Amino acid sequence: MTASTWTGMVPVDDTALAVTDTGGPGPCVLYLNGQFASQRYWRRVVAELGGGYRHLTYDMRARGRSRRSAAAASFETHVHDVGVVLAARGVVRPILVGWSYGAPVALHWASRNPDRVAGVVSVDGAYPYDFSYAEERIRRLWRRSRWLLPLLSLMGMAGKMSASEHAESNIELNGVYAALDPVLDSVTCPVRYVVATGASLGGGRAEMEEMRASLGPVLARNPNVKVSAKVAANHGNLLRKDFRAVADAVRELAGTTRSSDRWST
Repeated sequence: MTASTWTGMVPVDDTALAVTDTGGPGPCVLYLNGQFASQRYWRRVVAELGGGYRHLTYDMRARGRSRRSAAAASFETHVHDVGVVLAARGVVRPILVGWSYGAPVALHWASRNPDRVAGVVSVDGAYPYDFSYAEERIRRLWRRSRWLLPLLSLMGMAGKMSASEHAESNIELNGVYAALDPVLDSVTCPVRYVVATGASLGGGRAEMEEMRASLGPVLARNPNVKVSAKVAANHGNLLRKDFRAVADAVRELAGTTRSSDRWST
């Protein structure tokens, strides 16, 4: 963090979002979290890119230090909140970096606001794959986890929501993934994917690799969408083990080099 770092709460609807803004004149990167994660997951990427960038992180509704919200499970609410955070901090044309859940949030916002975004980095998320067959599995998983939710929330693995709200959020996200093809086809800003390998929590290796393979036809149709890297880390530990690949994708979109990352005022 820099001397100009601002931390505070940005009000929106019935809640307030915990936001951290490092400030500075460099390219602005807005980080969008995994579905129930907090902004702390980005600390290695932020440190790797350093003071040559303006880093903007926040906790989504009912996650991390943000307050509870009646609409905390809604995908459209989280897309809406991107614009709220950017406006509150006076940011114009950021690079959006989204991991997991944050990746389709970033892509939807970029497709609807093509003149207000410099690019998108999708960190093992936003694949046009139909998970509708997993609905009952998801409900069962969250029912079994309901007693652990307070602990999982503290660990950044759950939100301040009920088990049924967690399940509905997952199920809605699966519908978002299944309908991503037209969004990916319409996006006009540069999009770079950092693709993980292996399994994830709730998804086996074969299932996850089939999901990642669904990106292939999109790459053939839209030249704005490219894979920046395929890394050895799995979905859950990518930001810990292969954070440099995420930083390199940001550098590619910003047109900067490693040496310029350490520049600051």
